[in-house]
Amino acid sequence: MDSLVMYKMIAEELSLKVGQVQTSIELIEEGNTIPFIARYRKERTGELDEEQLRAIDERFHYLTQLNQRKEEIIRKIDEQGKLTDELKLKIEASNKLQELEDLYLPYRPKRKTRASVAKEKGLEPLARILLEKTDVEAIQQEASSFINPELGIENEETALQGAMDILAEELSEDADIRKWIREYTWKQGMFVSKAKDPEERSVYEMYYDYTEPVHKMPSHRILAVNRGEREEFLKIKITVDEEPIYQRLTAWFPNQPIHSYLEKVVQDSYKRLIAPSIEREIHATMTENAEEQAIHIFSENLRHLLLQPPIQGKMVLGVDPAYRTGCKLGVVDETGKMLHIEVIYPTPPVSKVEESKQIVKQLLDQYPIEIIAIGNGTASRETEAFIADVIKEVSRKVYYIIVNEAGASVYSASKIAKEEFPDLDAARRSAISIARRLQDPLAELVKIDPKSVGVGQYQHDVSQKRLSESLNTVVESAVNYVGVNVNTASSSLLQYVSGISASVAKNIVKKREEIGRFQKREELKEVPRLGAKTFEQCIGFLRINDGNNALDKTPIHPESYPVAEQLFSLLQVEVDQIGTPETNQRLQQLDVERTAEQLQCGVPTLRDMIEALLRPGRDPREELQAPLLRSDVLKIEDLKVGMQLQGTVRNVVDFGAFVDIGLKNDGLVHISKMSEKFVKNPMDIVTVGDIVDVWVVNVDIDRERVGLSMVPVIPQEDQ
Repeated sequence: MDSLVMYKMIAEELSLKVGQVQTSIELIEEGNTIPFIARYRKERTGELDEEQLRAIDERFHYLTQLNQRKEEIIRKIDEQGKLTDELKLKIEASNKLQELEDLYLPYRPKRKTRASVAKEKGLEPLARILLEKTDVEAIQQEASSFINPELGIENEETALQGAMDILAEELSEDADIRKWIREYTWKQGMFVSKAKDPEERSVYEMYYDYTEPVHKMPSHRILAVNRGEREEFLKIKITVDEEPIYQRLTAWFPNQPIHSYLEKVVQDSYKRLIAPSIEREIHATMTENAEEQAIHIFSENLRHLLLQPPIQGKMVLGVDPAYRTGCKLGVVDETGKMLHIEVIYPTPPVSKVEESKQIVKQLLDQYPIEIIAIGNGTASRETEAFIADVIKEVSRKVYYIIVNEAGASVYSASKIAKEEFPDLDAARRSAISIARRLQDPLAELVKIDPKSVGVGQYQHDVSQKRLSESLNTVVESAVNYVGVNVNTASSSLLQYVSGISASVAKNIVKKREEIGRFQKREELKEVPRLGAKTFEQCIGFLRINDGNNALDKTPIHPESYPVAEQLFSLLQVEVDQIGTPETNQRLQQLDVERTAEQLQCGVPTLRDMIEALLRPGRDPREELQAPLLRSDVLKIEDLKVGMQLQGTVRNVVDFGAFVDIGLKNDGLVHISKMSEKFVKNPMDIVTVGDIVDVWVVNVDIDRERVGLSMVPVIPQEDQ
C-alpha cells in the first residue's frame, strides 16, 4: 500500500479531501506540532482542527505499521515456500491487523501442538483420506496401514485421532471461518458473570448472576466486571448459540453430508481451538473499547477542568482541611504570591473552635481577602461549616468555594513544590496550591500528574501508557488554546507549550530571572537550546503583556506581523491603538475576503488576526461560567424530595454526572434524569465545571447519598 492509497483511505474514513490528509501528514513529518498546524497552517490544511489532525496522524501511523507487518508476513511465508499469488493478494488487501494475523495464523511458527505431533508421526495423508472418503469402514481400513507402535500409533483409533487433530487445527486456522465466528459471536454472544462464592459480600454483588449482550455492554460495566474478576470475586465467560457455528464449520468440508469422524473434528475444532481463542479476542476488544471510552471521558473531564475560568484580581485564603493535624491556611495575593501561612484546629479531636475563629478573623482583617477556597478532602464539610459560621460574624462580604483538591498531596510532595516552597512542609504547600487552583486552575494543575486530578472513571483499570499519552495531549491542547504569559509562567506550564521541551522551559525561566522580564518575543531567540524551529512552533502561543510591541500580547504569529502592519496602514491606525473602540469599529467593517486579497494573505489567517486584534490579551476562559460561590452551608437533613438547588458538576461518567450541591458527598444525576429526551452520552448535556439547576429525587441519610435530577421534580408537599 503506497502513501497515496493510504491518503485516499484516511480521507474516505474521515470524510476529508485527499489533499488535506496529504498536507497534514507532510506538515507533521516536517516536525510541526499539531497545535501549531491547527492554528497557523489553516490555509494549507483547509482549516482542520486538532482533533481531525490527531485522527489523521493516528490512522496514518496505524496504516504504516500495518504495511510493515504485511511486508514482514509476506517475507516469512515466502521463506517457507508457501506464498501463492492468491494469498499475497489477500494479505495486501487486508485493512485490519486482525484480518492480517488470521491469514498468517496457519504459517506462524508454533509450539508443539497435537496436530504438529500427528504430522511428525506421518499422519497427514490419513487426514487427507478423512476429507476425501465418505465411507467410515473404508476409512478405518485405511487407518490400519498407519499403525506403528514405535511411533506410539497402537491402533486405528489412535491413527484416526491424530488425523482428526490435524484437520481440527486446519479448520480453526481458516481466516474466513474465524472472521465469521468472531462477527457472529460479537453480534449474538452474551457476556455472563457469576460469583465465585455467592455467599461472600463485595461491591460486585450486582454482577453475581449477570448477563448482557456482548455488543451492548457499556464500558463502565465491562471495566467493573474485569476488576471483579481480577480481585477473584467473579468468573466471566461469553456464551453463544453454537448451532449456527457448527453449521458454518460443517460447510467447510467438500463432501456433504459429513461422516462421524468429521463431526468429531468440527466439535473439537470449535470447543478446543476456536471458541477459547475467539472469546479471548472478543473480551480483549470489549476491554480495549471500554478503556478507550474511559480514557475519552477522563480526557474530556480534564480539558473542562483545566479550562475553568480563573478568578483574577482577587486575594484568596486557601484552606487544606484535616482532623488531627489541623487545617492549614495559606493567603496568596492577586498574582498567587504567598503572603501568610497558618494552622488552626477547628475540627475534632482538638476542636479549638473559638481560637480558630479568631485566627481566621485576624487574617480577614489583615488582608483584603474576598474568597476562601476550601479543599474537598478529609474534614472538608466540617471545615466548610466552620468557615460559614466565621464569615457570618464578619462585617464585610466574604464568600467561600469548595475546590477539588485531587492531586494536591501529589504536588505538595513533588520536586516542583519543594523548589517553590523549600521552607514549608507538604501540608502547608497544599493550602497554597488550593488557593492558586481557584485563581488560575490551568497554571496550577499543570504541575500535577494529569492522572491525579480526580476526574476519571476506572482510570487505574486502563492502559496507563495510553492514558498518560491522551491526558498529556489534553493538557498541551488546553495550554496552547489559552496561551501563556511568558513573564509569569512556571516551567511546568511552559513545557506544555507547542515545541517547548522541559529543559527549554527551564532555560526560559532562567533567562527571565537574568534579564528581569522579556520585553519582546524576539528576545526568546536568545534562550539556550531554543532554536529556529522551536521558536517558530512556540512563539505564537507565548504572550508578552506591556512589552515593546503591542502585537506580542496577541496570538498573532510573528511571521504574520508584516501582514498586520499592512492592515494597520490600510485602516490608518497605529499598532499601539489596537483594542481601542475606533480601531475595533474599523476592523468590524472590513470585507474579510476582499481585504485578504489586498494583503495577499489567506482568509483564515486574516479572520484570526482580526479576532485577536479586537480583543488583545483576552483569556478565552473568561467567556465560560464563573465558579459558584457560597456563603452558607447545606446539610443532608435539610433536603426534601423536589427541592431545587444549584450545583457544580465535579465529574462526568458513563452513567451520569456527580454534582456538588454543598454536601459532604456529591449527588448523582443518573443519565436517565438528565433530560426529558433520551440521552446517549452524559457529555452531550453537561461538562465538568458547569453550574446546573438540579432537583432532589431521593435522600439516603444513612449512606449519605443523594439522587438528583436535571428535570424538574414535584416537591413532596405538592404531591
